[in-house]
Amino acid sequence: MAGGEQHCKRFGLTAILLAVLQFAVAGALSARPWVEPESFTLKNGMKVIVLPDRRAPVVTHMVWYKAGAADEPPGKSGIAHFLEHLMFKGTEKIPPGEFSKIVARLGGNDNAFTSYDYTAYFQRVALDKLPQVMEMEAGRMEHLRLTDAVVLPERDVILEERNSRIDNNPESLFSEQMEAAQYLSHPYGRPVIGWRHEMQQLTSADALAYYRRYYGPDNAVLIVAGDIDAESLRPLAEKYYGVIAPRGIPAHVRPLEPPQLAARRLQMQDPRVALPAWRRTFLAPSYNRREGGDPEALEVLSQIVGGGSTSRLYRALVVEKAIASAVSASYHGFARDYGQFGLHAIPRSGQSLSALETEIDALLADVLKNGVTAEEVARAKTQLVAAAVYAQDSQQTMAQIFGEVLMSGRSIEDVVAWPDRIAQVTPERVAEAARHVFKPERSVTGTLLKAEKN
Repeated sequence: MAGGEQHCKRFGLTAILLAVLQFAVAGALSARPWVEPESFTLKNGMKVIVLPDRRAPVVTHMVWYKAGAADEPPGKSGIAHFLEHLMFKGTEKIPPGEFSKIVARLGGNDNAFTSYDYTAYFQRVALDKLPQVMEMEAGRMEHLRLTDAVVLPERDVILEERNSRIDNNPESLFSEQMEAAQYLSHPYGRPVIGWRHEMQQLTSADALAYYRRYYGPDNAVLIVAGDIDAESLRPLAEKYYGVIAPRGIPAHVRPLEPPQLAARRLQMQDPRVALPAWRRTFLAPSYNRREGGDPEALEVLSQIVGGGSTSRLYRALVVEKAIASAVSASYHGFARDYGQFGLHAIPRSGQSLSALETEIDALLADVLKNGVTAEEVARAKTQLVAAAVYAQDSQQTMAQIFGEVLMSGRSIEDVVAWPDRIAQVTPERVAEAARHVFKPERSVTGTLLKAEKN
């Protein structure tokens, strides 16, 4: 939902097609909710969400823990992601390294991912294999076994992952530096994978302490999407997850951001840079911490400013003035704490980053002075809602939408009502949201340039 703009770049809607799509989407939503989840809660506190999809006899089974990189103890950055790896290293019944092999032998696939606010594990299997993967997942929720013999070699794996994904990629290093500059105190400024010098010191005791603190049914949400309903899933959930005792999860305590009083700028140079880039981020309200802001209007604003080929930035800088080869805007609002509004541009060959920044500043100034048009708002709302409706084509995407929203502190009802809330956004609300967010003192502007080799 917050990333809906990436699904809409292919539309290229004319006014006529836009009107047709608006009518079709409005009709679909007025006939029934865009998604119809079912839910219940186990006695140990574990929330269960079912997203029925009868098109094929398969299911996507996901367990989400309300703990991520922002919940790590000081000096232990990367422990949430490290534990994600270690969850595949064996239980009382499953030898180390066998979890994914068993899922593959069942004809399915599995994976996991870590973010700032959560860690999630999933399997996609045939419906008749669901009990087996539920038993396996419940087993590692309660009976994970970790020894130095499996932990220390896996620490080398995550260090190599940092090498390949971050240290050998100047664009990733640039993003890491931008995030660190954006947050003065909050742990969103730490990389999810961790700082290398802290990763090198992570131990089995660190992993077990984090596991015992956060990995319990009372800190987890089970989401199953596919050829099943709540009535059929409930006995399975009670059999495998309902028997696990709650951990008594402590409250999540995170430092808040102090007032940001100064615009920050950084420049990074690296001989490996293929294309120079310009980026700016603004600290923004989230759906969970609105702080006087308007997240729905920010969704619409990001679509108008940089959400594809019909956006202002694309038309002005790529099509009309031909000074950029790529440009985009994004709003990330589904976070437990702070959101972020971002702008990104790559200059066309022979064009300077300073000229590109001047043009972007002028466009933002025009939004602040003159606002946006009713036509732009209508187009953006239709694109966002249509992308949400089209997301139903994917079981995993739907499960991920619900998981991310619940991990951010919001509810099932927030997901169901999201298209209706977007539909209520007005040009006046978008203009006010821009004034609330586009404040220099809450911004970081960065440039990434190719450096000469020594």
